[in-house]
Amino acid sequence: MTRALYLDDSYLRSFDAVVIDVDDTGVYLDRTAFYPRSGGQPSDLGLLIRGDRLFRVEGVEPSEHGICHRVHGLSPGDEVRGEIDWARRYRIMRSHTACHILSAVIFRETGALITGNQINTDRSRVDFSLEAFDKSMIETYVGMANDIIKESHPVRVKVMTREEAMEIPYLVKLAKNVPERESVRIIEIEGVDLQACGGTHVRNTSEIREIRLVKAENKGKSNRRVYFELVG
Repeated sequence: MTRALYLDDSYLRSFDAVVIDVDDTGVYLDRTAFYPRSGGQPSDLGLLIRGDRLFRVEGVEPSEHGICHRVHGLSPGDEVRGEIDWARRYRIMRSHTACHILSAVIFRETGALITGNQINTDRSRVDFSLEAFDKSMIETYVGMANDIIKESHPVRVKVMTREEAMEIPYLVKLAKNVPERESVRIIEIEGVDLQACGGTHVRNTSEIREIRLVKAENKGKSNRRVYFELVG
């Protein structure tokens, strides 16, 4: 199986690896810093480099065999250097951490759970189980999130046993349970939020700078969709 380097260091931009398997969909490495599409976060893009040849990674997907990099022309045993499209990844990191903050604010103010999300470089969305639709209140929640962003809260990664994680009230704000795994990866925004998450995040909320509400929609009974974007 592929060792997922991004779980320990979201700021790792390049890495050395060996191709351990190849199939019709792409290649599998012994280790990777490329994030595979999962949990509403899109996959990383970038390059695999072998000697003077460049192989463009067009997408990364999780699979039962490991993490599949959609790239062709490599063979098992090839030694490669991976290069992440860092500008893209960093915007996604900022957006993902912003999503946690906004979700924490809305949960604190209303008790609403997350029913869906999609993180991206331009604009992101998050769906909430809100009974009432009030755009002015959504704007207020975005303002509260920006206040938290400017307070420069540290963001840390923790790993807990599932038993330990389940003892923390309101750890999971998604409208589903903690995954059935022995260990759970936790994103802590100091003084703000604890959330089970496998995605990539910034180290401090100040890196987000600011978010702006794009629009808010009523998506049916008790389901409200909020779109936001990074400012800068």
